[in-house]
Amino acid sequence: MNNLDLLSIGDSSLDAFIFPTESESLCQLNDKECYICFSYGDKIPVKDLEFSVGGNAANNSVGSSRLGVKSAAVLTLGGDEIGNQIVEALAKDGVDTTYVSRQKGKRSNYSLAINYSGERTIFTYKDEIDYVLPEKFPSTSWIYLTSMGDNFSDAYVKVADHIKGKSGVKLAFNPGSRQIRAGYEKMKDILRISYMVYVNRKEAEIITNFSDSKDKEKNLLDALIKLGPKVPVITDGVGGSYVFYEGKYYHSGVLPIDAYERTGAGDAFGSGCISALIQGKSIEEALLWGTVNSASVIGYIGAQKGLLKKDEIGTWLERAESCNVKVEEI
Repeated sequence: MNNLDLLSIGDSSLDAFIFPTESESLCQLNDKECYICFSYGDKIPVKDLEFSVGGNAANNSVGSSRLGVKSAAVLTLGGDEIGNQIVEALAKDGVDTTYVSRQKGKRSNYSLAINYSGERTIFTYKDEIDYVLPEKFPSTSWIYLTSMGDNFSDAYVKVADHIKGKSGVKLAFNPGSRQIRAGYEKMKDILRISYMVYVNRKEAEIITNFSDSKDKEKNLLDALIKLGPKVPVITDGVGGSYVFYEGKYYHSGVLPIDAYERTGAGDAFGSGCISALIQGKSIEEALLWGTVNSASVIGYIGAQKGLLKKDEIGTWLERAESCNVKVEEI
């Protein structure tokens, strides 16, 4: 595939979703700390089981491809059957898999999600893989860099070196849990050259060392800007999303939809938003694209089944308008 619009770099996995029929949720009175408890040694019946390809980079490339963006994925997978399934699924959705590498003797990423009351607890497995990046990066206007395993540092350095040498390439950065745990020092070079960064509220607070940002969203966005990104985007679940763009602060609401399963909601928002910007939409439209894409995904099991196609966006935008979902300057 020539003349790419977007190159997504990161990880992919095969995700298994189970829905237990017997569990007990123990919550403190403030409902801020909840636990799913199973009796030790019991055999727990499962009412549903489903498998889906996931992982931030794969979700982003599939989501953007469905929305009309020419996308390719840079992944390093094991030489196993899971890797085969991931490659086949990406190709089926029109993603260029030229830059997917396979490593014999290594296992591809795998996740197990326990779903309860619309939320999920995820167990993740990542083999020790040496990430392989293209010797020569393909020509593209945007690069989306996201989560990798513990050995991400060298790959991030290579991406940073490429961006520094290519004027006009916009980097969108969405750190994963391992990058967040590694801390700001491990991400600072990427943050400094990022055009855009996608994080949720908690991640933004950790990265910026900002405590309790409630009602201080502008200050939290400013704290991210100081780290380098020109366009910080903060998602906040049912609280919507916040962005600073060309001197203005914006907030987008969300659709009043009950979540069936929340895996991939953030990735759906990111792929919707970035796809709109790549296709020349305004920041207000981009936030709405991300919002409706995320709303669709949470109605299905897995991170990709509910990702919208371009001919479906219009209907969902009309739905958002009818629900009075707005993007407003704050």
